[in-house]
Amino acid sequence: MEESPAQRLILVVEDSPDHTRLIKDALNEKSGQYQIVALADGVKVMDFLHRRGHYADAIRPDLILLDLNLSGKDGRELLAEIKADPKLRRIPIVVLTISDHEEDIFTSYALQGNCYVVKSSDLEQLFQIVKRIEEFWLGIVTLPIE
Repeated sequence: MEESPAQRLILVVEDSPDHTRLIKDALNEKSGQYQIVALADGVKVMDFLHRRGHYADAIRPDLILLDLNLSGKDGRELLAEIKADPKLRRIPIVVLTISDHEEDIFTSYALQGNCYVVKSSDLEQLFQIVKRIEEFWLGIVTLPIE
């Protein structure tokens, strides 16, 4: 049975407060129909996904939007760690990053990222990109239910 949008949890892994706010605004444009958790620290992301410490009651995200350029544990390391874990690897990961470098694109797909989207530096264009991600991943695609 398909979950309603209100039950969908999106984990936004982004260290730019401006981008995080914009992503949340784009996803919640239709009156907050998704539950969104935003984290900027790779260690906290893994604690959340493994339900450790402060995140013991966390629920499994339906979708992860992952920036590659994070301080500390970067997005590449997180992608590799998540996709190597049998309990987490089914979570779709959209790499949403400013980098358009071929090496980053190749590496993200090699690490089993589900898609690679280059962020626009123009905030209105970025808003529209997030709306398209929402339309595809939360409207068209059938996501696995834990």
